[in-house]
Amino acid sequence: MQLPMQIKDKIAVVTGAARGIGFAVAARLAKSGARAVALVDSAPEADCEKAAGEINRAAGAEVARVFRGDVCDAAFRAEVFSRMEKEHKDCARICVPAAGILRDAMSVKIGRENGDAQIYDEELFRRVLEVNLLHPVYWAMQMTARIAELRHRAGAKKWRTDEPLQGACVFIGSVSSRGNRGQISYASAKSALSAAAKTLNLEGMFHGVQTKILHPGLVDTPMAAQIPEEQLEKYLLPQISIGRLIAPEEVADAAAMLIESPAVSGPLWIDGGMRPMA
Repeated sequence: MQLPMQIKDKIAVVTGAARGIGFAVAARLAKSGARAVALVDSAPEADCEKAAGEINRAAGAEVARVFRGDVCDAAFRAEVFSRMEKEHKDCARICVPAAGILRDAMSVKIGRENGDAQIYDEELFRRVLEVNLLHPVYWAMQMTARIAELRHRAGAKKWRTDEPLQGACVFIGSVSSRGNRGQISYASAKSALSAAAKTLNLEGMFHGVQTKILHPGLVDTPMAAQIPEEQLEKYLLPQISIGRLIAPEEVADAAAMLIESPAVSGPLWIDGGMRPMA
């Protein structure tokens, strides 16, 4: 019987790990016995160290390790994987690139004063794609590349079904991937991320690495806290069958399940029965 992927004793890398979904995922991995978890974030040092401290106290060991930097920087990305591998004598086998940004605005808007059409800012669009699409794809590929190199050096070729799975990456998508008013850049990035996950999963299985995606709905994070309470109560919560925001820990549990369940390829919707938004 094929051995499932195990979180226990694995090296993990989580981006956006200082708060929200990223923090919940990192804490869940530590709770499940991960040997080490890289907490990657650009947040202030105090916030990152606080997150690491909470995880380490709960684990009763120095599991979490902070890396502060820009997740879109290739040199920083390579450094994180190299330092984790050097310190723990194995490459990262789990990657959850959870960092993301919102830069919401209508795609075309008529100015009230002059009637001129304003088009969504092109540089903002590129930045949203860079953080929400390119960043997760390249962190996933970096992990797969490390695993592939180790296997090559060991004389291994194509992964065999009687071998344990070698690694797992979980992307954080969004219900906005179905399209959402006012989110032309974010929805585009999250939709494209689904295709990227499928492609990387097909290619990565040559090396025994699975890539999957889950799509959260409205999650109780600092990002959701930016939504005006009146808008949330009047327009958004009525669209959610369970009548509340999703807890970050619920998303983390789903991510852990995707990591450890080889038969579940995704996408997985963690939306509380949220109906598609007009």
